[in-house]
Amino acid sequence: MGEEAREAAAAAAGRRKEGKEAEQDEQGRVRVAAALGAISDLVSASLAASLFPFKWQLIRDRLNRLHAGIADITVADAPSDGGERHEALVGLLRAISETAREASELVPRSQGRHYGGGKLRLRSDLDVVAATLDALVARMDEIYASGALTRARALVVSRPGAGASREDVRFYVRDLFARLRVGGAEMRREAAAALTEVLHDDEKCVRVVVSDVADGIGVLVWLLECPEACVQEEVLEAVSVIAGFEAYRSDLVVGGVIAPVIRVLDARARPVAKERAARLLCRLTENSDNAWAVAAHGGVTALLNVCADYGASGGELVCAACRVLRGLVGVDEIRKYMVAEAGAAPVLVSLCQGAADEAAHMQAVELLAAVASGDNSAREVMIQEGAVESLVCALDPSSPRSSKAREVALRAIDALCFSSPASVSRLVGAGFLDRVLFFLRNGDSTLQHCALKAAHRLCHVSEDTKKAMGDAGFMPELVSILHAPKSLQAREMAAEALCAMVSVHRNRKRFVQEDRNVAQILQLLSPDDEKLSPAKRFLLSTLMHLSDSTSGRRKIMSSEHVRNLERLAETNVTDAKKIVKKLGGSKLRNIFHGIWTLQKA
Repeated sequence: MGEEAREAAAAAAGRRKEGKEAEQDEQGRVRVAAALGAISDLVSASLAASLFPFKWQLIRDRLNRLHAGIADITVADAPSDGGERHEALVGLLRAISETAREASELVPRSQGRHYGGGKLRLRSDLDVVAATLDALVARMDEIYASGALTRARALVVSRPGAGASREDVRFYVRDLFARLRVGGAEMRREAAAALTEVLHDDEKCVRVVVSDVADGIGVLVWLLECPEACVQEEVLEAVSVIAGFEAYRSDLVVGGVIAPVIRVLDARARPVAKERAARLLCRLTENSDNAWAVAAHGGVTALLNVCADYGASGGELVCAACRVLRGLVGVDEIRKYMVAEAGAAPVLVSLCQGAADEAAHMQAVELLAAVASGDNSAREVMIQEGAVESLVCALDPSSPRSSKAREVALRAIDALCFSSPASVSRLVGAGFLDRVLFFLRNGDSTLQHCALKAAHRLCHVSEDTKKAMGDAGFMPELVSILHAPKSLQAREMAAEALCAMVSVHRNRKRFVQEDRNVAQILQLLSPDDEKLSPAKRFLLSTLMHLSDSTSGRRKIMSSEHVRNLERLAETNVTDAKKIVKKLGGSKLRNIFHGIWTLQKA
């Protein structure tokens, strides 16, 4: 009986212990639920706070870390001995709940309804809450380090398959964010990489991050300044994917993404992080969107510093930085700041000269043209810094630049240098005419068209420029283009340029000295269509200039194609009739008939 009594007593003690443990488990679940509820309520309520939004953002970051740290706590996590570690966990949960309730009282005061002591008092109270939450996060980390809790026990949620419901996607993405909030460097890196992958593959996930994850943008913004480089780089890529959707860019900007991204460019981050940061800014500033936000956070200076340090930055980063700056120059005030105060001119001219990477060189040339176009003062600063000579140097046929790079340089010259005779004089002095003439003769179709456009514009600058072009040998090349199977636009530009050049006496004299030139012009006047094309009208104007001199009239009258001119006169083409009249009227008509009769015989 004694033995049975002891067994019964032991069984009763065991039942009492189990009952006590069950009661403790229930109390533990209640404490965890209370802490989680208090955190969630405060995070939701704080989104309506309008005063001190950045301080509230900091508070939400800390709350999210605490929420993720205790969300998966189970009974098995608590030490079974009910000792100090258990008490520490209970104390942490109690402190979290109390702090969340106290902080919730600050929300109405942060909505501008009443200050309850003024803004200075409110700011001080928010600082106290943030400091308290920092201490609680540190306590939670200590408890995990002691072994009372372990993050390694958390389940790994599988990625939902293609066509999964939004609820499944939401569950998976929220799990990734829980790991981003509280995990170590490796866990965060893996979570960020998984998030980037799923964002790339499914737009549904982008909507979930922006709309369904509590402060999802805030967590990503916080991690942009993560000290672990691998985590920072993955998060930059994830945010860049979100920025690829125009509908969500405003959420990123309001969430404060621009400032930390610019700090990445300024910091000693790895090149891959800087490249991703620049690409992210490029997406955010398309069509000059958010340009002011980037400029306000020092983005212009940071991007120009990247371009100035080409050797350390590398071609990919410089390309991305130039694209961002091109998005900013659409705002006049920012463009003026770049030139007048940020020192963009010497940086861009130096980059155009020294960038070995061709893509970076072309981006720099296009940016230089964008900064200078439409702003006379910026254009003059660029020219004084040597932009003209730098662009002409890029056209050197002996340089390793590709045909595409030369096209870009020609378009930049078109935007930068044809606005004034002074800039054209610098062009001519730098050897630009020889470059254009070379590409008229030897360039591919696109490059030749760009060269023709440059020649066409040069002919309308000044008489001295026309003389220089005549001396360089442009007129025979223009005639060759008129005879080649070119587009109507190309033939029209060539005809107009030729007309402008022969309006100068010295060029007329040179043109007439070559027997074939006048004959080729007359040959092109063959009346093979009902309507006189613009190119033929310019050719008639060219003949009008030539008929002002005796030698010109003689060349016209002696040409075997003079009959084309008479036919146009007979169809009442005004310029043709004027030329015929200048050549001798009825006497010339008899000559025409005589020549025509001999040719038929």
